[in-house]
Amino acid sequence: MTFAQFLSILRARLKVLLGVFFGVVLVTLVLSLVWPKKYTAVASVVIDAKPDPLSAVLYSGGLNPSLIATQIDVIQSDRVAYKVVRNLKLAENPQIREQWMEATSGEGAIEQWLSDSFQKSLDVKPSRESNVVSIGYKAPDPRFAAGLANAFVQAYLETNLELRVEPAKQYSTFFDSRSKEARDSLEKAQTRLSEFQKEKGIIATDERLDVENARLNELSTQLVGLQAVASDSGSRQAAARGASAERMQEVLSNGLVASLKADQARLEARLQELNAKLGDQHPQVLEAKANLAELRLRVDAETAKITSSIGLSNSINQQRVGELRAALEAQRSKVLQMKAVRDEGAVIQRDVENAQRTYDQILQRLNQTTLESQANQSNVSVLTQAVPPTEPTSPKLLLNMIIAVFGGTLLGAGVVLVLELLDRRVRNVEDIVLASGLPIVGVLPKPNARRLFGRAAKANLLQQRLLGHLPSAGKGA
Repeated sequence: MTFAQFLSILRARLKVLLGVFFGVVLVTLVLSLVWPKKYTAVASVVIDAKPDPLSAVLYSGGLNPSLIATQIDVIQSDRVAYKVVRNLKLAENPQIREQWMEATSGEGAIEQWLSDSFQKSLDVKPSRESNVVSIGYKAPDPRFAAGLANAFVQAYLETNLELRVEPAKQYSTFFDSRSKEARDSLEKAQTRLSEFQKEKGIIATDERLDVENARLNELSTQLVGLQAVASDSGSRQAAARGASAERMQEVLSNGLVASLKADQARLEARLQELNAKLGDQHPQVLEAKANLAELRLRVDAETAKITSSIGLSNSINQQRVGELRAALEAQRSKVLQMKAVRDEGAVIQRDVENAQRTYDQILQRLNQTTLESQANQSNVSVLTQAVPPTEPTSPKLLLNMIIAVFGGTLLGAGVVLVLELLDRRVRNVEDIVLASGLPIVGVLPKPNARRLFGRAAKANLLQQRLLGHLPSAGKGA
C-alpha cells in the first residue's frame, strides 16, 4: 500500500477516523475529570557512606555502589512496612479491621494485608550521583500521604538502627561468654605459673641463673689455677723424692738448713786440718768426725722435713683439686637444672602471655560491640519531611489529553485500515491498476470540476495524467 492509497482511504473514511479520535479524547477527558485525585507526598533521607566513629579505623574511603541499592531494598521490605503498621497502630483501628474483613474475609494477618497495601503505593527513588533517597507515598488524601511518607521514613530509621544494633548485641553476648572463658584460662595459667615458681623457689629466674653462671665460671677458673698449682707441687714432690732434694729451692732457702750446712762446711774443714796434723786416730779427729756425722744427720733430717712438707702440700693441692672439681660438677648440674626449670617456666610464661593477649583482644572486641549495641544514631539522616501536597499528581489532565490525541489518532487509523481490509474499494488510479492489471491511458476530470479563469478546458487538460499508452496507438503513429 502506497502513501497515496493510505491517504485516500483516510479521506474516504474520515468520519470513522474522526469518530474514533473524538471518542478516545472524550473518554480520556471524562475519565481524567471523574477519576479520583491522588496526592504524592515525598520525604527524603541522606545516607552517610562513612561508618560510625567506633569502626572508622576500618573505613577505607569511597562509596560502595551497592549501599544505596541495599538501603532501597530495606525501605521497601516487609519489616519496614510492618513497623509502619505497628507504629501507627492501624491494626487496632475498627474501621480498618472492617475493611480487612470485607477484603479478605478474615484470612491472613491484618498486618500483612496493610503492609502489602502500603507497599503498592510506596515509591522509592535514589538521586542521581548522590546519597539522597526520596520516599514518596501516593494516596487520595494529601494529609494521609504525608503521614504515611513520614511514617515510612521513621520506620526506616528505626529499622536501619536495629539492623546495626542487633548484630552488635549478638556479638556482644558472644564476646561476653568468650571473655569469661578467656579470663578463666588466664587465671588457670597464672595459677599454674605461680605454683611452679613456688615449687621451684623461683623469684627472678634470669638474675638467679646469672649468679649461678658467674659462680660456675669462677669455680672453673679456680679449678684451672689449682690444677696448675697441684701440677707444680706434684713435680716438686717427685723431685724431693729423688737425689736432687738438697738442691730444691725450699731446702736451699731454709735458714736452719743453710746454717747447718755452713757449720758442716766449717767442721769438715777443721776435720781435714786436724786429720792432717794429728792423724785419723786422734781423739780430736774422732770427736770432729762424730760431730760432723751428727751434723749431717741433722741436715738430712731438716731436708726430709722440708721435702715431707712439699708432699703434704701436694696432697692438699690434689685434695683441693678433687673437691673443686666435684663442686664444679655440682654447680654445672645445678645450672643445667636451673636452665631446664627456666625453659619449663618460660613455656608456662608464654602460655600466660598468650592467654593474656587473647583475653585483651576479646575484651577489646567486647567493649567495641558493647558500645555499638548501645548506639542510638545511624548513618541515615532525615533531609526533608513530607508535607501535604497542594496539587494532585494524578490524574494529569494535560498529559492524558496529549496521550489521548496520539492514541486516538493511531486507534482511528487502525480502525479505518481494518474496515478497509474488510470492505476493499477502489479509491484511486493505483487501485484500478492493481485490480485490472491494465495500463492507464489518462485520468478525466470530474464533471463538477470548477473552471479556473474561464479556461476550464485548459485547466482540465492540465490536470490529466498520462499513466500509460496503448500498443495500437504506438503502431498508428
